[in-house]
Amino acid sequence: MEHVRWSSRPALRRPVLITAFEGWNDAGDAASTAARWLRDRWADRPFAEIDPEEFFDFTASRPQVRLVDGGRHIDWPLTDLTAGTVGDRDVVILLGNEPQLRWRTYCDQVVAVARELGVELVLTLGALLAEVPHTRPTSIVASTDDSVLAERIDATPSQYEGPTGIVGVLHDAFRRAGTPTASLWAAVSAYVPGAPSPKAALALVERVAGLLDTSVVTTDLEIASAAYERQVSEVVADDEEMTEYLAGLETQYDQEDGVPSPASLVEEVERFLREQRDR
Repeated sequence: MEHVRWSSRPALRRPVLITAFEGWNDAGDAASTAARWLRDRWADRPFAEIDPEEFFDFTASRPQVRLVDGGRHIDWPLTDLTAGTVGDRDVVILLGNEPQLRWRTYCDQVVAVARELGVELVLTLGALLAEVPHTRPTSIVASTDDSVLAERIDATPSQYEGPTGIVGVLHDAFRRAGTPTASLWAAVSAYVPGAPSPKAALALVERVAGLLDTSVVTTDLEIASAAYERQVSEVVADDEEMTEYLAGLETQYDQEDGVPSPASLVEEVERFLREQRDR
């Protein structure tokens, strides 16, 4: 763990590691927003960070300068690790930017930290752009290669083949290390690609809470989600073509009884990843 900077080494009970990365895997900022929300309420004790020096191209992910007490302070694109307690077990949150360099080495650092802490389960959060209506509940795609875990959380093995992000590489690293992993992806309406989606973040938070058999009070996310839905609806209402397009998406969603088939969402995941590759 030569690239991990520890401030403390917490002793944890049956910890679950929850990860999210800003960037390629984070449509509508939904995954990072959900992880940040969970961190602030469940795991607000920082204990380590991954040094960015070996993993980022600073001409692409430039550090930020800000003024602190009259002096200049540089914020580097770190990966932060925090811990806390939820019910009868502990939670570790890993939140950072997707690195640009040395992914295998980076993932080895994360796996080593998880081994040091005794992590029993890894949950990765992601979000993708999909042909789904913003006026309906956000769909979550859950996948895992662990048969026991798949039955417990109603997930399926991923059949995806194609380009992947750091989330896919991290899953492979944990698989080789023998640690169970599951991935949760929120579907964000493709016709509002640039707007942060608190509605998708809320869906991820609720799904994580359900998997950990705990309850959460999400009033702030619910208020933000209602405002998001109202604002997008106002924009759509001013465009006749968009109104017709949305009506078609709503009809399709309702015909599927409010739960799009896993196959259709997997197709959306594959389309999203291929479009990212083409760009």
